[in-house]
Amino acid sequence: MRVRLSAFTFASFAFAVALPAAAQDMRSVSTQTGTVAIEVVARGLENPWGLAFLPDGRMLVTEKSGRLRIVTRKGEISKPIANVPRVAARGQGGLLDVAPSPNFARDQTIFFSYAESSQGGEAGTALARARLANDSELSDVRVIFRQTPKVDGGQHFGSRIAFARDGAVFLTLGDRGKFDPAQDVTNTIGVIVRLNGDGSPIKDNPFVGQARARPEIFSYGHRNIQGAAIHPRTGALWVHEMGPRGGDEINIVAAGRNYGWPLVSWGSHYSGIPIAKPSTRPELTDSIHHWTPSIAPSGMAFYDADLFPKWRGSLLVGALAGRMLVRVTLDGDKVTGEERIALNTRIRDVDVGPDGAVYLATDESNGRILRLSPAR
Repeated sequence: MRVRLSAFTFASFAFAVALPAAAQDMRSVSTQTGTVAIEVVARGLENPWGLAFLPDGRMLVTEKSGRLRIVTRKGEISKPIANVPRVAARGQGGLLDVAPSPNFARDQTIFFSYAESSQGGEAGTALARARLANDSELSDVRVIFRQTPKVDGGQHFGSRIAFARDGAVFLTLGDRGKFDPAQDVTNTIGVIVRLNGDGSPIKDNPFVGQARARPEIFSYGHRNIQGAAIHPRTGALWVHEMGPRGGDEINIVAAGRNYGWPLVSWGSHYSGIPIAKPSTRPELTDSIHHWTPSIAPSGMAFYDADLFPKWRGSLLVGALAGRMLVRVTLDGDKVTGEERIALNTRIRDVDVGPDGAVYLATDESNGRILRLSPAR
């Protein structure tokens, strides 16, 4: 799970859509550990992008076009939550990730990322925080971080949010399709930033005090990270990122490290021009696992619950191009194998619910929330 939250109960809640029980469908799929039931919890979402659980078991779900909704365990979908900032919903941009504060039961605060336009039409990823004081609107909305510089194009915004054990906020930022800036720590393109809850840089970030370097940066040399999670045992930040033609990676992120893009990759450029392999540049930090051909990973969660006892300790990765859920088996920090569970739909996000089931958001114009549980 991304974040463990304490119990909390909301007040009244008006819904725009309710999915009758008869309209829910269910199928099953065979896996290495037994048969898994796949239930459609909710449908009718427009390209859902981020999925996160509130303490009472309901879900916050972002739609790429700019809407934030709450989905109940019964599949009821709220009206759009008011006061979400205007997003640049073009290309790969839009309303992206969402995450409740680790102290949500006390502060009712959520964080969300989105593509933000400039007056000149350029765009970059922004991180905002707000209070979800009721079930219909956000209050005290504040943008606490903006990727700089904003650039043209609609590619590679990232972005995932993860909270460290000490409350620090990690935000992943794509290279915006610009390649070389990911090697330049004077901007925040192709980096991971580490922030306080108010958006200020953590005082011991690796580039604090270095001339012209951005103090928010935690690591750099990244291409397009759309999966991030904190390891439940070690507390380390794990991410995966999309390569070009192949070379999708899983990385364990350490302070100040350079992860190599675009100097090295296990894939090749879309033009077919090869890229130097990571093994040729030992001073750059290599991935612990990679996929070639590409599966286009998106969404990621560690499984640390009890409903799937044989999945405990696995890393769950959604796949857009692969149209599947990948269960990556681990021995400490080493990947020991993987199981590919075909779902025949683009998986954008992955989370583990309070009930121990695995929940998936599908990247479709009529997007769904799927629930995976052991078949009875």
